[in-house]
Amino acid sequence: MTTLSAGIMLFLIMDPLGNIPIFLSLLKDVPPKRRRRVLVRELLIALGVLLGFLIGGQHLLSLLQLKPDSISIAGGIVLFLIGIRMVFPPADGGGIFGKNGGGEPFIVPMAIPGVAGPSAMAALLLLTNTQPGRTADWAIALIGAWLATALILFFSTYLFRWLGESVLTALERVMGMLLIALSVQMFMGGVAAFLHLAL
Repeated sequence: MTTLSAGIMLFLIMDPLGNIPIFLSLLKDVPPKRRRRVLVRELLIALGVLLGFLIGGQHLLSLLQLKPDSISIAGGIVLFLIGIRMVFPPADGGGIFGKNGGGEPFIVPMAIPGVAGPSAMAALLLLTNTQPGRTADWAIALIGAWLATALILFFSTYLFRWLGESVLTALERVMGMLLIALSVQMFMGGVAAFLHLAL
């Protein structure tokens, strides 16, 4: 996987367009002067968590004695479920990571699992374990995806007014379909590696 394709995959997993209505709902009770500070804080926390998984992911896999095939298959399943929820969101309107809570959000649910969700962590674990010598490339991909996500979420109010909820929903469905395709490829790669097949 190239650095660009890894960045695109991580960007799709973070799903900033789909998170815009949820983030706006979470921040509606926060004083206007604090909203940007809260958003920046949550985005930085998410980046720190993801970088931690990127750097320590291989050691975690070694500690748990997990094989790359297992991570690829499990990551494909998780990404598939996330993609399905993007294409077919739950009826309660809670989005990908459940219902919204009251008050000023702190770490949960904006940073985790809003931006740094289990699917992003699984993808980073997979990248670092399959090609451990390219940690710098994966860090570039992660930071690029995070910057694009942060930029979109930072201007979420304007994007929501300009595009409207229906357009954002349609874009989220398209991103979900792409994520499903990536998840199937990841799953097939894991199965092929386990069975020693060539795709």
